[in-house]
Amino acid sequence: MNNIEIMGFGLLHIAIVIVISLRVIMQRRAPGVSLAWLLLVILLPYAGAVLYILIGERTLGRRRVLRAAALLSPLQDWLGRIPPAPEMAADAVPFAWPKLRQFVEGSVGFTAVANNRLELIEGAHATLKMIIDDIDRAHSTCDLEFYIWNQGGVADEVAEALIRAEARGVRCRVLLDSVGSGPFLRSKLARRMRARGVELVEALPVGLIRSLFVRVDLRMHRKIVVIDGSIAFTGSLNLVDPQFFKQGSGVGEWVDAMVRVTGPAVKLLELVFVWDWLIETGETLEDLIPDNAEDMPAPAGQAIAQVLPSGPGYRAGAIHQLLLTAVYSARRELIMTTPYFVPDEAFIDALQAAAHRGVEVTLIVPYRIDSVLVRYASRAYNDDLLRAGVRIMRFRGGLLHTKSVVVDGETTLFGTVNLDFRSLRLNFEVTMIAYDTAFGAQVRDLQLRYIEQCEPMDLERWRKRGRIGRFMENSAQLVSPLL
Repeated sequence: MNNIEIMGFGLLHIAIVIVISLRVIMQRRAPGVSLAWLLLVILLPYAGAVLYILIGERTLGRRRVLRAAALLSPLQDWLGRIPPAPEMAADAVPFAWPKLRQFVEGSVGFTAVANNRLELIEGAHATLKMIIDDIDRAHSTCDLEFYIWNQGGVADEVAEALIRAEARGVRCRVLLDSVGSGPFLRSKLARRMRARGVELVEALPVGLIRSLFVRVDLRMHRKIVVIDGSIAFTGSLNLVDPQFFKQGSGVGEWVDAMVRVTGPAVKLLELVFVWDWLIETGETLEDLIPDNAEDMPAPAGQAIAQVLPSGPGYRAGAIHQLLLTAVYSARRELIMTTPYFVPDEAFIDALQAAAHRGVEVTLIVPYRIDSVLVRYASRAYNDDLLRAGVRIMRFRGGLLHTKSVVVDGETTLFGTVNLDFRSLRLNFEVTMIAYDTAFGAQVRDLQLRYIEQCEPMDLERWRKRGRIGRFMENSAQLVSPLL
């Protein structure tokens, strides 16, 4: 290579760095995200530039944006006619309730509704069997939305239940993420479901040409089931039988939990599904939900519940801000479970502040996870958290996949959100907020049972780890905003 060629490559390098850097700066992201992109482009200008072009900006495509804009007004009008839960006397309300309720209503417009029954279901088999039973009793609609549908075991029985339901005149709609459920969408079982009338739709489709125009790593990570508009499920479980899912990953079976909802809160989860279905299919709102607020499920219990959908198209950072509000609202105890823990500095600061003011903060994470990079990035925060007094418990009973936060045993955040950048800022997620001490006690009891299968982290022992491990952790932390 002669001097002219070397100079040419050098000038191209500088040009790429300048152009991409200016673009990154003008996007005005969180500082950590911007700095991670700048570092990547400076160190690996060609690969970094290609990666930034493909996934660096949150674009969903013009058609999708136009559909969302057209649906926003009628959906907000429908939301506005849902009867809100009555206000409670200030001296009878747990400290966190009004703060979280007002935040959700102000950020996405989803009101809190009363008279719900919330039933915690532990484990995949119990959940899938209950979903099958409800599908077999359905008489009008079965709506399912999942990130992953994996063939095998009880998951296949769900498909058979949908085929049976469709045969007796029930409309069955299934929305699956293109990446997470790619193998299933191309399977013989999926073709058979379609042939029997089940409407199977691919959410956020990917492809080589499409990747040139839209960001392809934004994924539909929600898990929602709605039966007849009167029963709903949400939580961490994908439509998989853990005995047939990722058996070669070396992390054990995935451990999940879901909540079965009856009462008016079902309509909030239904509306999230409806929004996603209409965006993907182009159908009209009138085809899927009633145009009056009177078509609400009958009261089923005493719980007040609220739903926060998050992701591109919703208020930016809403779920991140909700979690921060929950942490800062804790006065006695805060217990969290998450499979992936790669938060930002604001969340780390909030956890440390809670521990310093006397809140007993417990973080429950898997001992092993299925991503090496995330594994090292999550460990980079252990020193700071342990020094502040946060208990870090590492679950030995498999890959703990349950996503839950319980504040003071009274307020529960339960859904699909991991405590990492991707869930908090990129993917389409859904979180149910339960203002109910009885449900909070159920989830807290489940968390305590997880702790019984955990190995606690010890600060002094952790500090003795090798320098190579420290280097790997700190290196992974630098790119953690891009995970």
